Amino acid sequence: MHTTEEKLKAFERLLEIMDELREKCPWDREQTLDSLRNLTIEETYELADAIMDQDLDEIRKELGDLILHIVFYAKLGSEKRAFDIADVINGINKKLVFRHPHVFGDREVKDSDEVIENWEELKMKEGNRSVLAGVPVSLPAMIKSHRMQDKARAVGFDWDQREQVWDKVIEEINEVRHELINGNRKEKMEEEIGDLIFSIVNAARLYDIEPETALEKTNRKFIKRFKYLETRAAEMGRSLKEMSLEEMESIWQEAKSI
Repeated sequence: MHTTEEKLKAFERLLEIMDELREKCPWDREQTLDSLRNLTIEETYELADAIMDQDLDEIRKELGDLILHIVFYAKLGSEKRAFDIADVINGINKKLVFRHPHVFGDREVKDSDEVIENWEELKMKEGNRSVLAGVPVSLPAMIKSHRMQDKARAVGFDWDQREQVWDKVIEEINEVRHELINGNRKEKMEEEIGDLIFSIVNAARLYDIEPETALEKTNRKFIKRFKYLETRAAEMGRSLKEMSLEEMESIWQEAKSI
């Protein structure tokens, strides 16, 4: 691993490269805060994919892309005389020290749950009017619901015993079933499905399961098995549209055993 001096030198070189790109590269000169936004989102998802794959070399590369974006935004900020990279780093340094009084002060905590509770309390002191204020509006819905539930837990809004959540899940399932069978308003059906998904996310949180990660693993499992189904059908000279559900189910069971 590199020394602190080597790390600082590498970061300094990145800042120099950014300055030169902004001055000499036509594409880099054209970029704005708005034009970079979608690219940053894409890079974030590429990092998420690499983490799911546990590909450490790819994680390293994607982190580099994200650091470049941070430096680029800071460069744009400096051109507007609003902030530069030092302001960005000084800001996060100050925030980290303030929100970790158990590390940089004399406050004591017994576990990570208390750290989270203190974190939300300190954020309120910083001016947040709601514990939910820090949840980005544009987060994917499942991640957003998980973050909201986690933040609500930090101020005591949670089940006394995690097993209690299953009564809520069953209640929501029954409401969905009733609405789908007897209802005729799509909006109400949609509302009940949303409530059910929210309760499932809540259950996952209570059992320390990341619902977004769990669902993505299931997505990947489905993709793998469906591709196997397509391959086997092609080997048999058949089209999936020509096969019966029973035939496809038989091959699906084969895929599950692989």
